[in-house]
Amino acid sequence: MTDDDIARITAEHLIATPLEPADLLFVFGQRRGEQEIIAAAVDLWQRGLFRHAIVSGGATQGNPRTECSVIKEGMVAGGVPADLILEEHRATNTGENVIFSLPVIDAALGRHTIKSVICLGKICTARRYPMTLQRHWPEVAKMLVTVNPYGAPVERWHTDPLFRERVLAEWHKIALYKAQGFIADWSPG
Repeated sequence: MTDDDIARITAEHLIATPLEPADLLFVFGQRRGEQEIIAAAVDLWQRGLFRHAIVSGGATQGNPRTECSVIKEGMVAGGVPADLILEEHRATNTGENVIFSLPVIDAALGRHTIKSVICLGKICTARRYPMTLQRHWPEVAKMLVTVNPYGAPVERWHTDPLFRERVLAEWHKIALYKAQGFIADWSPG
């Protein structure tokens, strides 16, 4: 991998967007980095950056508690009102996070009332969160916040073996997922 490859992946994939208050925080569940996700969600709440949230994620890696349960519990412990957090407990991947959450959002809030969403997830999957949301909910404005549970800062992702492996795996999925119709083009701002 060349320095140009590293620079391109960093610029195109490991992104975040400017933030403004949103109608909904969409928390993509995961096991690795869940404490960082919880802390970021609580911080966004304390800064007044969302009115409602949905946490999506099922049982994974042999753990009977869903990702949703663990993350929501942490958010509530951090001060986010429980009644503002919608729950989706079946998803096992990013596509399911969106597909299974949309009916929950529609039933509780009405999708037509949501104009803006902040996607929250792990840095290695950064671009794919809003691209998945774009595929299934193009009309909503999308922002992105990510957390980094790895042993290197984002700009040095290529120096940490696990971080590098995860980023490259995700980078290679983008073209395949676009070709399969799982995600759609999206650009920040």
